[in-house]
Amino acid sequence: MKRHLDKEIEQLKCKSLALGALVEGALDKAAAAVIDRNHILAAEVVASDVLIDAEEVNVEEDCLKILALHQPVATDLRYVIAILKLNNDLERIGDLAVNIAEQAVALSAADSPPEMPSHIGEMVTRARAMVRSSLDSLVNINAAEARRVCIADDVVDDLHRSTYAWFIAAVGARPEHASLYTCYLSASRYLERIADHATNIAEDVIYMTEGDIVRHSNLATEPRPTDGTKS
Repeated sequence: MKRHLDKEIEQLKCKSLALGALVEGALDKAAAAVIDRNHILAAEVVASDVLIDAEEVNVEEDCLKILALHQPVATDLRYVIAILKLNNDLERIGDLAVNIAEQAVALSAADSPPEMPSHIGEMVTRARAMVRSSLDSLVNINAAEARRVCIADDVVDDLHRSTYAWFIAAVGARPEHASLYTCYLSASRYLERIADHATNIAEDVIYMTEGDIVRHSNLATEPRPTDGTKS
């Protein structure tokens, strides 16, 4: 019976990683679409959302099936609960990629859109890295890597604040471009939210590996004592 459970959990992990790959692909295309103002890439992101939603539902159904049929305990229970939670975060990242793509469509329709602020390019790089690292921490069951993701979120928050300051100055200088500047600000906000969801995934990995619920605490950024005791 335990062997059957182990097999289903391994299949669940594979499905979660497959969903993660779909979401990463959508994020990559959305980022390229807004940077290059490419409406074709943006349309591909919007179209991919249906598949992401369907896969998210499949993973959730598998989690509920395992909980109902096997009633896992201890580490297995934490693992399934963590997958159930991060599954929702992955789906939300997919939704936010669509939101970014929609900004790219609006920018591509403008005759002479203003230059994108440099902060957004850096936010793209960091948010993508956070999503990748959060998934890597899941694959490797690596709480240390997950904690590094949590720490990285502060930098993305700072970059979003810098983008907001840029937005205020830019609208004041050229109010005729206010709607296009708003597209860039919205993209920045969506990237900041993606970083938040990557952090949620990392926190779920910490819970999965150590049993610590680190949301709303500083435990996410503090290494667990090497003697195995909780701080």
